[in-house]
Amino acid sequence: MTPAIDELSLPPAARRVLDDFLEAAVQAFGSSLGSVVLFGSAAEGRLRPTSDVNVMLVLACFEQSAADRIREAARVSQAAIQLRPMFLLKSELAAAAGAFALKFSDVLHRHRVLYGDDPFASVSISRQDRLAQLQQQLLNLTLRLRASYVARSLRPEQLVEVIADTAGPLRSCAAALLELEGQPAESPKQALERVAAALSEPGWQDLLALVSRSRETRSVPAGAAGPALFRLMDLASRMRARAETL
Repeated sequence: MTPAIDELSLPPAARRVLDDFLEAAVQAFGSSLGSVVLFGSAAEGRLRPTSDVNVMLVLACFEQSAADRIREAARVSQAAIQLRPMFLLKSELAAAAGAFALKFSDVLHRHRVLYGDDPFASVSISRQDRLAQLQQQLLNLTLRLRASYVARSLRPEQLVEVIADTAGPLRSCAAALLELEGQPAESPKQALERVAAALSEPGWQDLLALVSRSRETRSVPAGAAGPALFRLMDLASRMRARAETL
């Protein structure tokens, strides 16, 4: 096991799977592989059973023969630990950071280099790009939640899945919002708690507890899913309104 993986605060089984994937990536891509970066909750030791393990492979080129060599290891790792690999060319790094400003801003703050050099050492993301994408993502999230309610509300268990999947984007947006305001939080989860706590109406912390429950158990109290989804829509809209004042 590489020292970088051995030092991670991950369950031993997850570290073994990640190490196996890293070895397969080195063999598959050879000299084209410049860096492998772990990012997100796994990089900061906050991995939950339902969390994805996100890795970015920075490459000189992406050839079919190499992709064919890595696909079985990727399939096995996805099944075992929900590994989600991103394959990015080094020449695309600056463009990707601008196009996906919020995602890459989060990566800049929460990443561990598992192989090669740190590809983000010289990457910077403008405040304007981050703010514009924050507003866009919050609006897009609101629209998707509305559509999800209409499409799935006849099956409450499907709404629970929607609520669980909303936690990650809302937390990331809350973290970006606080950072843009100059008051960053220790984690995206804490960021969302702070944003909700600033709202005048009661019950927001209960809503976030329900969101956490949906992620951990895929269940919520009977009749709670629909109202919770509408409150999440409201929360996303309020966050966007707050971002528009910056």
